[in-house]
Parts: sequence; C-alpha cells; structure tokens
Amino acid sequence: MNIHKSKTMLHPVLLALLAAALFGVATPASKTLLGSLSPFQLAGLLYLGAVLGSLAVIIRRNSWRSPWMMSALNRWHLLGAVFFGGIAGPVLLLLGLRIASAASVSLWLNLELVATAVLGRLFFNDHLGKYGWYGVIGIVAASIILSFGQSASGIWAGLLVLGACICWGLDNHFTALIDGITPSQSTLWKGAIAGTVNLLIGIYFYPYEATAIITLGALLIGVLSYGASITLYIASAQNMGATRAQMFFASAPFFGAALSVIVLGEKISGLQIISAALFVISLAALIKDRHLHKHSHEAMSHEHSHSHDDGHHDHNHNDLDLSDRHSHWHEHEPQEHAHPHWPDLHHRHEHK
Repeated sequence: MNIHKSKTMLHPVLLALLAAALFGVATPASKTLLGSLSPFQLAGLLYLGAVLGSLAVIIRRNSWRSPWMMSALNRWHLLGAVFFGGIAGPVLLLLGLRIASAASVSLWLNLELVATAVLGRLFFNDHLGKYGWYGVIGIVAASIILSFGQSASGIWAGLLVLGACICWGLDNHFTALIDGITPSQSTLWKGAIAGTVNLLIGIYFYPYEATAIITLGALLIGVLSYGASITLYIASAQNMGATRAQMFFASAPFFGAALSVIVLGEKISGLQIISAALFVISLAALIKDRHLHKHSHEAMSHEHSHSHDDGHHDHNHNDLDLSDRHSHWHEHEPQEHAHPHWPDLHHRHEHK
C-alpha cells in the first residue's frame, strides 16, 4: 500500500478513536446525573446538547443543507438513525445504567460492535473476513464472561444494554449510508428530533426537578460526548464502513471503565479484567482483517468528506493538495479496479 493510501485509511481510524474517547466519558458522567434526572429526561438533554455542538460547527462552516434536498432513500436512512440511535438506544442504555455499575455497562457496550457486524453482514453489504469474525466471537465471549459476575439485576441490565446495542447497530449502518448531508447536519437532525421527543416524554411522566447546574452539566456532556463524538463517528463510518468504525469505537467502554474507577471510585473485578483482556485480543483480530479483490463502481453523485489520494476522486481542484480533505457535491464515472478497501460509501458491493 502506498503512503497516500495509508494516510487515507489512517484518517477514519483516528476519527473513530477520538469519537470513542469522547463517548467513553458519557457513561460514568451520566451515572452521576441519574439521581436528578429520569432516563428520558437525561437522554433528551444529552441529544439537545449534541444539537448545540453540531449547530456551532454548521454555522462556522456555513454548511447548511436541508434533508428535503436529499433523496428519499437518504431521508429514510436519517429517520431510521433518529429513531433507533436517538430515541430507543439511549433510553435502553440509561435504564440499564440505573441497575448496574457504570464500569460493567461500559464494557457491555462493546456488544454494539457485534450487533453492527451481524446486521451489516445480513442487511447492509458490510463485509468481514475470517479474522474479523474471530474478533466478533471473542467480543461475545468476553461479554458472557462479564455477565457471570453480576446478580439477577445485572442480567436484566445486560439485556437492556443489548437492546440498546442492537438499536445502535442499526443506527450505525443508517448513518454510514447518508451521503446527502454532512456528519454535523446528521447529528443536528438526530439530536433535535430525538432530544425533543425524549425530553417531552420524560417531563410528561416525571416531574422535572433538576437544578440549572445539573441541566447545564447534561447539556455540556451532550455537546462533547454525543455531538462531537457522533459527528466524528459518522465521518469515520462513511470512510470505512459502520462495522470497522465500530471496531475502533469499541475502545470507548475502556475509557468509560477507567473513568468510572477514577471518578466514581468503582472497583474493577477479576472477571472485568479478564473480559477487558479478551476484548483487546478480539480487537487485534479485527485489525488484522484484510480485504482486497477486483470490484466495479457504477456512476454516482453524492456529497461527503474526501481527499484525492484514494483512487476514487479524480476531479480537479487547483488550490488543494491530493491529501487535503474537503466536502462538496461531486460525480463519479464508472470504474473497475482492485485495491485494499473498506465498505465505505463507494464499496457497498455484494460478496459471493
């Protein structure tokens, strides 16, 4: 692989890792707020915080584009991302967080990778090779080991978190396929709709008794751990596919578990250490997974972040270097070639 190709493939990896670090902070931070807010209220504030963060980026870049300017298929993708990722997933997670430790929930969240991989293989042409599936199996085993150290309430919490992970698995694929608006705009719409719905449900069923400080704290967590994190993750998933982006995003629970120990004073058990070690081994197997074959591209037009050193973008910009990333509406001619690739926006082809 040449140096330009290596830089092109490194970029989405770094985006996913930064997204993971930001999201990892959310679990222990949210745990401290659940005493003052119901799960629906907190989910609503977190996503409204995401709106504030993404809106600032959109205004700064002057990059507004209405969803009604997208194709009907892209609007359905956005709607699916809003419902599964913005409403159902966060509420299930926060319900599980109420009855289990933040450290355990942080590690259970790696089941999102499993859900993303299985859903991708079955429905979204997101291919994994032999080592990729070894990694998925290892993560399932690690999650089972982790559940052995929990009580009956821990089992219920695990099922709730599993439900959240399935919702986010669907969300991951839907957002990875949206190519009519930027990641910041996707985050804005998801946050606005999901945040408003969750907060209204929370206020309807529970009195809102949180102080201004608690409310501002939840919004701030939303700006960083949801707004910035989701935007970075979407950009990563569009460039290497939802499953591989989730592979690197799987480091988020380890950031969360470490913070739970440092800030909340929670203890890490022997089973959690064994589970974490197996997670690391599984991620190593996923990283080893390689994919190369001859494939064809049909003509298409779309908008997304890209550079001109990846072999797929040959339109001219006189003021840009090949490695400079930028976003605009562009067209692709039909093409056939072979190179190492991930299932990004250009590589969602069938595998026999």
